[in-house]
Amino acid sequence: MLQIGRINTLRIKGTDLHGIHLDTGGSRDILLPEKDIPVRYREGEEIEVFVYLDKDDHLQATTHKPYATVGEFATLQVVSATSVGAFLHWGMENDLFVPKGEQQQSMEEGESYVVFIFLSEKTNRIIASSRLDKFLSSKAPAYKEGEEVELILFEQTDLGYRALINREHAGMIYENEVFQKITIGQKLKGYIKKIREDLKIDLILQQSGYREVDDISQAILGIIQKHGGKVAVTDKSPPDDIYSLFGVSKKVFKKAIGALYKKRIIRIDPDGISLVS
Repeated sequence: MLQIGRINTLRIKGTDLHGIHLDTGGSRDILLPEKDIPVRYREGEEIEVFVYLDKDDHLQATTHKPYATVGEFATLQVVSATSVGAFLHWGMENDLFVPKGEQQQSMEEGESYVVFIFLSEKTNRIIASSRLDKFLSSKAPAYKEGEEVELILFEQTDLGYRALINREHAGMIYENEVFQKITIGQKLKGYIKKIREDLKIDLILQQSGYREVDDISQAILGIIQKHGGKVAVTDKSPPDDIYSLFGVSKKVFKKAIGALYKKRIIRIDPDGISLVS
């Protein structure tokens, strides 16, 4: 069955002056314009094309593929913003439209946002939305604490960062548990920290070792993070230098970084301490 807004594999039926006719299995063929025709092709062969509606509501096919298709999440940049909506660059000749009513926050030109791409029931056109919650799975999360998951960061709040989990659910990474530089739209691995009674999900970016260190170690990690993930201080540095940066004695400092080092959370080099990626 032909799927608008997705990659379809269609059979080459014939050609004319305008391009290649592709068999849709229905009463009407789709034209693949001459500019998109492969260098080599034969009648009866199958070809992968992206199918969409043009401005006149005619089905069209192209061998160009967008960064993401209908039913997928993607991080895309705004190329222009108007009073009715924004247009995103998604690797196609025509930009992807996000109506004003589908924007979680007002989109600005040059900024990137995580969006969900879908087919509008009203217009049958491909559009996008940054109101991601309504596109998440309605099934109760079945993750286990400590389970590794794929994350996409999509929103920063007063508490921390919201992230897509395996492109199905959403969870929260708390600000005081972030020990690395992260940005909205970034894809990275994380771990399920806790699933609450209300089914909200807490996330963490590091494995269990990070959760097991004491408050002093957590504070030291936070300071290292604020300095870009590395500080020019070690357990051999003068006590005054250690206290000036971390506010603890050298003895306490050595104990804390020793625990972090054993858990492979930090690396100690001759010229300083850095977070392990």
